[in-house]
Amino acid sequence: MSFDVDAFRAEFPSLASGIAHFDNPGGTQTPLVVGEAIARTLTGPLSQRGSALASQRNAEDAVAGFRSAVADLVGGVPGGVVHGRSATALTYDVSRTLAKTWTPGDEVVVCELDHDSNVRPWIQAAERAGATVRWLRLDPATGELDLSSLDVIGPRTRLVAMTAASNLLGTRPPVATVAARAHEVGALVHVDAVHHTAHTAPDIAALGADLLVCSPYKFFGPHCGALVADPALLETLRPDKLVPSTDAVPERFELGTLPYELLAGVTAAVDLIASVGTGDSRRERLVSAAALIAEHELRLRGRIEEGLAALGDHLTLHSRAADRTSTLFLTLRERLPVDAYEHLAKRDVLVPAGTFYAYETFRALGLPVDSGMRIGLAAYTDDSDVDRLLEGLADFFGA
Repeated sequence: MSFDVDAFRAEFPSLASGIAHFDNPGGTQTPLVVGEAIARTLTGPLSQRGSALASQRNAEDAVAGFRSAVADLVGGVPGGVVHGRSATALTYDVSRTLAKTWTPGDEVVVCELDHDSNVRPWIQAAERAGATVRWLRLDPATGELDLSSLDVIGPRTRLVAMTAASNLLGTRPPVATVAARAHEVGALVHVDAVHHTAHTAPDIAALGADLLVCSPYKFFGPHCGALVADPALLETLRPDKLVPSTDAVPERFELGTLPYELLAGVTAAVDLIASVGTGDSRRERLVSAAALIAEHELRLRGRIEEGLAALGDHLTLHSRAADRTSTLFLTLRERLPVDAYEHLAKRDVLVPAGTFYAYETFRALGLPVDSGMRIGLAAYTDDSDVDRLLEGLADFFGA
């Protein structure tokens, strides 16, 4: 069985624009089935959750469908799935909750491969609690996690926060190895799987993640976030909440009325991915689909890497890790990345320039802010998109 990219592209009305999207790590395009699910749910009948009337049941179904779909996608359980406005907002929420139990002398470990949303909330929470921040380091020569830095995890470590895949370099660090070290000393592990989930069907247990966040709009869904954990762990956490709001898990972590229409959109996005694969359960179909899509994306990544190599010393490719997603980060040696971005944009090829919130990764690489470009593939990227990208870059450099 192979991935039919033409059939998948047909699900996305926006691709008729002619734009070749390589901005996918910042958010993918949205398929028609997701928009229809949102509209269908929003136009109802729809009420607050309940069971007496169809409008109430529709709200209940949207919530249950969302929790089940996200659980299937990441290998969790529905009772451990929390909705949030974004992965950033969820990480801030859980960092404030966990920090209530930290004291001076405790230690929190963060990682140089991470998006700032999995760095700054923990640093700020540690500062308020008087805890010490330690770092897992990036090896800039290889784009890999420096495993010697795991020694910072010790008896005072309360939490380790790290990414499952760098949103800048694509690097997939050995999360399970780090998690095992953290669990040996009784620390929790919070995994940012936003970029990772866009390119695979994660397994929260295999990763060793106690807490995991992802963002549906990075895998064809609407703009929101999800946090996944063992319900038993969530039972031990006491977030700030309104007095009348429920204390049940996972609802105690969700502030205010849920956006039922967005939850339905997430379910539709997960179901679309699952439709690509085979298997008896949705989880099996998602894992199968992820493998097929990854094969497609990595073939295209190889074409791009060959094309970039042909441009010689005009640029430097920093995505070098052995295990990484179909995302490439490069810097230009003689030209400004914004000029390349504008040149490609005139050809309807979208390759953004910037830091992409990977502030600490930029620092670890020794690069000035906003000095690079990120090429990110998605399942709907095809060979014609890659052709236009490489032709545009060759024209820009006069190659």
